Formats: sequence, structure tokens, C-alpha cells
Amino acid sequence: MISDNKTAQKSSEIVVTDVGKTYGAGPFAKEVVKDCSFSIESNKLTVMIGPSGCGKSTLIQLIAGFEQPTTGKITMDGKPIEGPGKDRLVLFQESALFPWMTTYDNIMYGPRARGEDNAESAELAEFLLAKVGLEAFRTKYPAQLSGGMQRRAELARAMINKPEIMILDEPFRGLDNMSKELMWEYYSKLYEEDRNTNFFITTDIDEAIFLADRLLIMTNLPTSTRKVIEIDIPRPRKIADVLKDPRANEIKKEVMTLLHEEAMKSFSGGSKAASDFLDAYSKRVG
Repeated sequence: MISDNKTAQKSSEIVVTDVGKTYGAGPFAKEVVKDCSFSIESNKLTVMIGPSGCGKSTLIQLIAGFEQPTTGKITMDGKPIEGPGKDRLVLFQESALFPWMTTYDNIMYGPRARGEDNAESAELAEFLLAKVGLEAFRTKYPAQLSGGMQRRAELARAMINKPEIMILDEPFRGLDNMSKELMWEYYSKLYEEDRNTNFFITTDIDEAIFLADRLLIMTNLPTSTRKVIEIDIPRPRKIADVLKDPRANEIKKEVMTLLHEEAMKSFSGGSKAASDFLDAYSKRVG
């Protein structure tokens, strides 16, 4: 029998120290990350937010080990990250479910690829199907699932691999507002049950504040850490409660001010991404 804490894993800490990343050379060099330092603390949900196009996805590539920094270092539990590893798993914006596989088969893909198609993995897959509320959809294909269901299936497929650190790159970006808010509460509940180390990227302030234990505010391109805010809002959290929480609104105003300043730097340089960012958030504030 699998206990409710079966998905709780050994958690690790990642430390980013004075990291820089430049693409190209000479007159064609493009500096994307500059003197960037922060930590992803063990057993916490760290959320990174910054203007669109500021270099957040590049930092994911570096932390995942897909690329190496030009300067500085990134360590996991004190050891340099030199390449990809099963201890870090990335959930990208785009759906990665295989369209020819059922929900169950998609979840079992990792264990089968490792040659671990055994009773233990099958039991864990069944446990995760129930945990993400997809028991009744185990034989359905991705095209037969809603966007929110697909995201839940991807979370289960990630969790069965037992990563020490889960890295999520705006995973709910393509969902409609109602589905997105439902996923915030759902994902938050999954995190609160296991308290595994999570690193979540977003451009949505409400999403960031609702989910985070720690919030990293990033600068305009080339990106570095502008400020770290501890989100001292009690858990478990409900959207309705957070919306009227004085501390949450205080944090939101501070984050809005910082991001507005960074977006204005891009806007003054003629960035279309910054213009879109300002339009979207002015509507939220107004």
C-alpha cells in the first residue's frame, strides 16, 4: 500500500552565484544574464517573476544543465551543475504529453524508459492518477483531455520520476483564467502535501504571490536579481482569502512598483514585450 507521503522526496538546494550568460562574440555578443545570484532553498516553493523576455528561460536552461554559464557558477548541494540530471526535472510551457499514449501510459513513460516497468512503478502511477484526479481518464488520450487535465497529467508524469527539484516554466500560461486559477489551488495543494523543492517561473503577479514561499524579482535584460521577498502568507491558501489579505495586497503593490520600473527600462528602449507587459498590468491595477 502506498502512503500519502510517497511522493515526498529528498530535497536539495541550488545556489546561483555571480552568473552571467552571453551568446555570440565580439560585436554580435548578446548579454542575457549578468552578475545574477540567488538560491532555491530546500523544501520551499521559490517563484521567479520578471518582465517578459528578461532572461528567465535562459536561467532555467542553466539550472537544468542544458547550457553552461559564461561566468559564475551554479551548484546543487554544493556540487557544480555540469549537465542535465534526473535530480532536476523541467515542466515547460508547451504540453509534452505524447499524443499517441493514454494518460496512464504517459505517466508511466519515465519508469519504462529507465527499464523500471514493474509492480512498484505501476502502483505509484495508480496512486498519482488518483492524486491528480484523473482516475476516470486513465485510458483517454491527450486530445480528449481539457487543458487543465493535461497539465495535471504532466504533473503526475513528472512526480513519478521523483526529482529532487521540480522546475516549472510558466506551466499554466496557455489556460483560460478560470482553469488557471483552479490549477493554482490544485498545484499549491500538491506542494503543501509533500513540500518538495519547487522552482516556478511566471510573469503573473497574482500567480506568483499566491504560490510562493519566496519571490525572486528579476531585472530587465540582462537579468539579475532585483529583490527577494519572503511571502509570509499562511498555508493552506485559498484564492478568495489571498485576494482580501492585507499582506498579499501590500506585497502586490511592492512587486508592481519594481516590475513597472524594470519594464519601463525595456519600454524606453523600444521593446514590444515591455509594451505588452505594461498594458496587461495597467489593466490589473486599474
